[in-house]
Amino acid sequence: MRRGGGRWSLATRIMAGVLVVVLGCLALLSVLVAGFTRYEVTERLDNSLQEVAERLEFVIAAHAVHPAGGTVALLPEVGPRTLAYQIATPDGQLLLRSQNAPAETFVPVLRGGFYDRPRFRVYVVKASDGGHYILVGEPTFHRREAVRRATLISILPMIVFLPAVWLLVRWVVRRALRPLTALQAEIRVRGGGNLAPVPALDLPEELSAIHMAVNLLLDRLKKALSTERAFAANAAHELRNPIGALLAQAQMLREQLHEPEAPGRVAAMIGQIRRLGRMTEKLLQLSRASSGAAMGDDRFDLIAVLQILAEEFADMPPAFPVVTVDCDGMEALFARGDIDAAGILFRNLIENAAHHGVPDAVIAVTLSQGGVVDIVNDCAPVAEAILPGLTEPFVRGGSAADGSGLGLAIAASIAGQMGARLEIASPVPGWARGFRARVVLAACEAVPAPVPALAGVGATGRPS
Repeated sequence: MRRGGGRWSLATRIMAGVLVVVLGCLALLSVLVAGFTRYEVTERLDNSLQEVAERLEFVIAAHAVHPAGGTVALLPEVGPRTLAYQIATPDGQLLLRSQNAPAETFVPVLRGGFYDRPRFRVYVVKASDGGHYILVGEPTFHRREAVRRATLISILPMIVFLPAVWLLVRWVVRRALRPLTALQAEIRVRGGGNLAPVPALDLPEELSAIHMAVNLLLDRLKKALSTERAFAANAAHELRNPIGALLAQAQMLREQLHEPEAPGRVAAMIGQIRRLGRMTEKLLQLSRASSGAAMGDDRFDLIAVLQILAEEFADMPPAFPVVTVDCDGMEALFARGDIDAAGILFRNLIENAAHHGVPDAVIAVTLSQGGVVDIVNDCAPVAEAILPGLTEPFVRGGSAADGSGLGLAIAASIAGQMGARLEIASPVPGWARGFRARVVLAACEAVPAPVPALAGVGATGRPS
């Protein structure tokens, strides 16, 4: 049955499909059964004609003693279904016939085999003495009636059971779709105010994947809404304070330009403006990371990206720590993704290490040929309860350093879109302190650095 909008219900479509298949198969089976039944009945009745012809052999022997021609054998209780027979000479003269047989031979030319005449199905066989033919005929209407009855007996049960088949298919389909109805009811009650996962249901294997996908989608929606709410709350809070402080400093500067404190207040105002700029930059990076900008498929050299970042950080004010890049004997490490997004990813990881690490401590960036990049800095270990949530937006560790709480969230989002994996650990494995951010690339291609030729050694490796 059609629902609103011209759409078919799943139950109706399944039942219609199953019934069409079942009815088609039954119709084909009926045709085959009818054909087989007709063949079998015809064969059995033909065998009866042959048996009657064989039993008439004794009549031939008796006729040799009494050669009178045109004799009619009067049989008791002869009906319209009774077999008729004739005994004739090779030239077609009847010697003996049953009372329900015609006065002329069944067939004009006497030759062994089966013949279909308008009123009889005839079997002709030559007698063993070679001088007579035996003709046995069965009324055709009797044969048709026998075939029809046998066919009906074979097909009628199939026709009678069609309503039962329809009811059983309907019951089975509706019973099989009950879990889908339950899942549909659970999904219908979900909304903006209820994003709880769908509880475990007794679902078949085909619906379990849908159940898992729905729960995954609900989890993503819940995280997205939570991030959006946290973003709105934290962004308003984080942006309000610098702007308010900047306004206050500017107002005081206006009143105290003639006082010795003016240069210090100008410096404070510049610091607030810088903080506001960093916050704005992080928010823009988070927006870009959330938009899927990192889902590119470009091929780029990751070592070149890290070296450019290290050089850029080296030109920053002296307070920024030194960044070292260890390439593990590689000339290049090619990865796939968006090169700008990769730059944002590692910039945030290095800045996070600089802001929360020990001042003047070296930040070590180490690459391996297996596609693993480690950013390690020295700092007090992060509390174990806080560590798993550091990749969420606006979550900060226990450090007193100034920060937005967005760096690791941006890095985790970009890494996921590039098919990579971000792993954080504190303390650094094997250390008592420190923080390690590890990026495991999904696919990469390492190019070993060329081995420099030794002085005085030729191309063959021997002294020249």
